[in-house]
Amino acid sequence: MVDVNGTVAEGFEPVREAFVRNFDALGDRGAAVAVYRDGHKAVDLWAGTKDFDGGTGTEPAEPWEHGTAQIVRSATKGVAAAALLLLHQRGLLDLDAPVGEYWPEFKAAGKERIPVRQVLSHRAGLPVLDRPLTAGESLDPLRGAEAVARQAPVWEPGTAHGYHALTYGWLTGELVRRVTGAGIGDWIAREIAGPLGADLWVGLPEREAGRAGRVGRIETPGTGGDGALRARPKRSVVAAYEDPDSLTRRAFAAISPFPDQNDPAYRAAALPATNGIATADGLARFYASLIGGVEGGGVGGGGVGGGGARLFTPETLAAARTEESAGPDRVLVVNTRFGPGYMLHGPASPFLGPGSFGHPGRGGSLGFADPESGIAFAYVTNGFRKTVTADPRAQALVRAVRAALSS
Repeated sequence: MVDVNGTVAEGFEPVREAFVRNFDALGDRGAAVAVYRDGHKAVDLWAGTKDFDGGTGTEPAEPWEHGTAQIVRSATKGVAAAALLLLHQRGLLDLDAPVGEYWPEFKAAGKERIPVRQVLSHRAGLPVLDRPLTAGESLDPLRGAEAVARQAPVWEPGTAHGYHALTYGWLTGELVRRVTGAGIGDWIAREIAGPLGADLWVGLPEREAGRAGRVGRIETPGTGGDGALRARPKRSVVAAYEDPDSLTRRAFAAISPFPDQNDPAYRAAALPATNGIATADGLARFYASLIGGVEGGGVGGGGVGGGGARLFTPETLAAARTEESAGPDRVLVVNTRFGPGYMLHGPASPFLGPGSFGHPGRGGSLGFADPESGIAFAYVTNGFRKTVTADPRAQALVRAVRAALSS
């Protein structure tokens, strides 16, 4: 049986039991889960090895520690969405204004009228690049922004939705840069992670990269892209991915070949669609701050017991979980639901309840908030699976949280 470290509050014992089962029955190698309730930490658990491939050679495996962080893949999208929504909250970005108002080059190829809101809700018709970026090119956010600015929509914007698996990062990152003058990674560090005291980065800084044992090595799957298309193993999904001309295949090949995700250069780049790095506590803390104050660390008013600030006003919180897209997804080939930047609770992205919002990441990482119960949840792992929107390990933990709340 795996040696589990950390604590659970009274009543949340089912989460610890599910976490143990993830190792014993579902093959987890290294992982952590954190849950906040009403801004107070209720679950903080970690176990296994820091590196997925640890202990397989002559060197002993390094244990997962409390501060171990991992790449969380598309769970990064929820943090990027918060950056744009906060700029809107501060009156610096109008979600209904054309993107070209802030980014003139974006108007090319018939995109003059696409509003920011359609970018966030995956309705802009820009999930693919006619000329994919190489692995090296993808690490330069300006190259990605230039490519997506030149790209023509593949459907009439606003008439359908389809997951912008990789292009979402260049779209959101360049909007933040045009509005603030700062790279999105730097802005998130200054305006979100720093004030909250959250171990969360989009673009790992050198000081963190240099800390021994800080970031674990993840399992690197053989397929490129985000992998969200494997969320439901239906024949149509597999067929779409195998078809080189499908939107599914092209969306996940917008970077080809995909970079080595354990490469320090990849970790240091700011790719807000795919390469956020976080501890489970850091990601859960972030979501806790969207729905209320959060205890301990951080600065600013509105926190619990002098802790971190509440980031979203009630109006912004309501906007974040307002449905903007629903039904057949032209990229994922399943029914999905999106608000502005966040996946919403539903069959393809099951969270805690109807009002939950968040974002999963390839391999199983998951972060979300549920305002009705006051729950903020995060799970990070170094062992990738083919699923992303309904990973069985993350879902087992979500069910355990639900059981704890109903007991």
